Amino acid sequence: MSNSKITVSTKSKNYPIYFGSGILKKTGKLIQKNSTNIKKICLIVDKKIPPKKQKILLASLRKYQTKICKFSTNEKTKSLKVAEKIINNLLENNFDRSDCIIAFGGGILSDLSAFIASIYKRGINFVNIPTTLLSQVDASIGGKTAVNSSYGKNLIGTFYQPNFVLADTSLLNSLPKREIVCGYAEILKHSLILDRKFFFWLNKNGKKIIENKDKKILQDAIIKSCKIKSKIVKKDEKEKNLRMILNFGHTFAHGFEGASNFSKKLNHGEAVLLGMITASKLAYDKKILSNKDFALIKKHYNKLNLPMKINKFFKLKDLNKIIYFMKKDKKNFNKKINLILIKKIGRFNKPDSFTIEDKKLKRFLSRVYF
Repeated sequence: MSNSKITVSTKSKNYPIYFGSGILKKTGKLIQKNSTNIKKICLIVDKKIPPKKQKILLASLRKYQTKICKFSTNEKTKSLKVAEKIINNLLENNFDRSDCIIAFGGGILSDLSAFIASIYKRGINFVNIPTTLLSQVDASIGGKTAVNSSYGKNLIGTFYQPNFVLADTSLLNSLPKREIVCGYAEILKHSLILDRKFFFWLNKNGKKIIENKDKKILQDAIIKSCKIKSKIVKKDEKEKNLRMILNFGHTFAHGFEGASNFSKKLNHGEAVLLGMITASKLAYDKKILSNKDFALIKKHYNKLNLPMKINKFFKLKDLNKIIYFMKKDKKNFNKKINLILIKKIGRFNKPDSFTIEDKKLKRFLSRVYF
């Protein structure tokens, strides 16, 4: 299985994503290649990462003065309070704008670290080393940074591109199946919004990806998924229109996560899977999505045993709370909930073409799930 590289092109910056198994040890050399004048590095690490992998990374950074910040991550870690704590640490250690922050963890850590990099002294070098499938195919691409608010998820943030992303697929070897399924949600999303051929490839290979036994197929899926997202980001870096399609399933997902109080009973990927099937049900209900394609999506979910029913996680009384968080979504306008839907597998509906009042949405959810 060979190493690969793609380039993400945006108006603000072009940067490479490196793919391969065992490439973590090259981090130091890649920093020298893609950056200049870096003397200090703040390494923000998820505590769950195996010590052996942490040692490999630290060995590659031996030429730099490295400050380590370790965290046990969950959605509550993505906060202004935690961000301020790390920023104060940077200030105490005299980090300047020529120095660097490295995120070594999943999507939560990536979002938080990138947010800090974007605001610390108005911008510091940033390198992203995603360690979960979800972060390798989604959170590490496109420059979105964020922390959460008590009003909802990802409501405070910036757009800030990294110097480079290093996606070492060997970091996925120790992931539990639940985490692989979480990442598969974003891979599937990319096929549903923009690549019908990729969907049928996933239909054939999805089980191998989720079982994490065929490393070549897994890496192929990651690279293909990243290419789809980078193509969208190139055309719309700041989410003015086209990039909104990447939120397919996410407005529902953020409602589900908020209603569950961001608890471990429902992780982000599972919420996205529930969100995509719910959005597909709604598109079918409104005669936007054909019965044939809706049936193909349901069949794919059943084949891979993906979560499909919100009534396994919520009760009828939770609908008000779900809709409360959906109403806080950034894409909404005119006091209506704006939803990204698909016309068919591989073709999206115009991003701002479907809105729904909260009362009608509640009736729909009540009718199809309870």
